[in-house]
Amino acid sequence: MDALTAITRTRKKGIIILALSLAGAALAALNIGWVSIPFMDTVRALAGLDRAIAPETGIIITDVRLPRILLDMAVGAGLAVSGCAMQAIFRNPMASPFVTGISSGGAFGAALVIILGLPAALTGPSAFAFALATAFFVYGLARSDRGVPVETLLLAGIAVSFFFSAMVAFMQYMADEKQLREIILWTMGRLWEADWPRVALALPVVAGGSVILMFFSRELNLMIISERAALGMGVETGKVRAAVLVLVSLITGAAVSVSGVIGFVGLIVPHVMRMTIGPEHRYLLPASALGGALFLVIADTLARTVMSPVELPVGIITSLCGVPFFLFLLKNKKGMTGFSYGT
Repeated sequence: MDALTAITRTRKKGIIILALSLAGAALAALNIGWVSIPFMDTVRALAGLDRAIAPETGIIITDVRLPRILLDMAVGAGLAVSGCAMQAIFRNPMASPFVTGISSGGAFGAALVIILGLPAALTGPSAFAFALATAFFVYGLARSDRGVPVETLLLAGIAVSFFFSAMVAFMQYMADEKQLREIILWTMGRLWEADWPRVALALPVVAGGSVILMFFSRELNLMIISERAALGMGVETGKVRAAVLVLVSLITGAAVSVSGVIGFVGLIVPHVMRMTIGPEHRYLLPASALGGALFLVIADTLARTVMSPVELPVGIITSLCGVPFFLFLLKNKKGMTGFSYGT
């Protein structure tokens, strides 16, 4: 019991450290940029003391950087917590929020708006609608009288993802120079258009979906061991898998609709958290959410400052960080623990 209590306390401390690190990174990101802002001016702006600072400083903080950082947090947390849940229900460390074709479907929805010359305000809603439709279509394809076999779901997701990727490539081929640039930038992850309406769209969906996902911690703990063990403990695995897929689709669809396609957050962050916090989902899910938010805040800050005043798509930064780390995991087979492939 003493050992278990010590482990629990360590996990709680880890989550507190992540939360404090996220708050520190967010506050630092408010000061960093093409225009450097003194720390106390940032504090005054956040406190509503706008008269004590220059008007343009208040605008940069409250209307430009703050919504972008909040969107970083929402998207990063959503992708990471979704990746954590997907790895559990698929019992596969390679699973990510995008395995059911959500990203490809969202990219198709965004590209369709761009290629048809429709108002830019429709890009996000179209991406969200197609991302959700793709997830439900893949689930419908995989469903049978025997339930939803994991292998069938993965294969259906891969097939549909390739289809939408081909359609996006076709639209890129047919697009003019401006449209091509828009589509490419969207598929590489773009957060420089962050504003309060996008925060209002993504944040409630991500926060609400993530909280509901955490109520499935016990079921995910059992399902990651084996399907048979979960069934033996009274878990209705089919219903749980369907519920988790719906929640993940909503969260990921909301994230993709406001940020474009940002890779590796949902794949790498859960591994890092599993290595530091452990496989218990009561702590792993909130840790993944905090870790994903922290990772994307840092990555986006680098994206907008490393080549300032030119901004890089944040997907480039996450990939440059994610690929070497993922190869390290594969080489050392660390972070892969907690998964069982037997039945």
